[in-house]
Amino acid sequence: MAIIDNEATLHVAHRDNHTHRDVNGGWLRPAVFGAMDGLVSNLALMTGVAGGSVEQRTIVITGLAGLAAGAFSMAAGEYTSVASQRELVEAELAVERRELRKHPDDEQKELAALYESRGVEPELAREVARQLSKDPEQALEIHAREELGIDPSDLPSPLVAAVSSFGAFALGALLPVLPYLLGADQLWPAVLLALIGLFACGAVVARVTARSWWFSGLRQLALGGAAAGVTYALGTFFGTALG
Repeated sequence: MAIIDNEATLHVAHRDNHTHRDVNGGWLRPAVFGAMDGLVSNLALMTGVAGGSVEQRTIVITGLAGLAAGAFSMAAGEYTSVASQRELVEAELAVERRELRKHPDDEQKELAALYESRGVEPELAREVARQLSKDPEQALEIHAREELGIDPSDLPSPLVAAVSSFGAFALGALLPVLPYLLGADQLWPAVLLALIGLFACGAVVARVTARSWWFSGLRQLALGGAAAGVTYALGTFFGTALG
């Protein structure tokens, strides 16, 4: 009885400690990339303009224009990219579906040969391939996973990618503009809030990817700060040269 209880405990512990995060969803990459890009690009854009000793109103308009243009651009780019990728996958699935319909025996032999190459005994491999090939849709799913490395039931959504990218970019790009909208008349509050946002984004991403939060946060802080510093210097140089 104790042995049974111990085995049950082990099964429960294994189940609780062996869960995986969703790595195939279409929202994480565009959301992370959009937030980081919005923060860095709009901060760099605003500091570059501020380096040219322009009016506060010009800096605010520049930040808002950068937010709108960048968000729409990111959404359109993500939608087109993911839609094109999905269409390519669907075209390859159509080819595989046609082959399964026209040459089912050959496809079954191909699947059996694949299992044999992975160490399954020939007779067992043929039987497994035969049973799995009874259902055309199941056979298509298995061939897609084995030959193309994709799951037909879990293709990324272009709309999800576009909306995630748009919202994340807009939120990230808003941070450098927010202090000005709340009444600030100097650049440093915008820079400070943006850098805090970069560190926070890096730390949050680390919780998703199981990377050290402080390393990820400092990495994003350093990259964003470097971009802002370079563009501010360039803005100052061009402002002086053109003045």
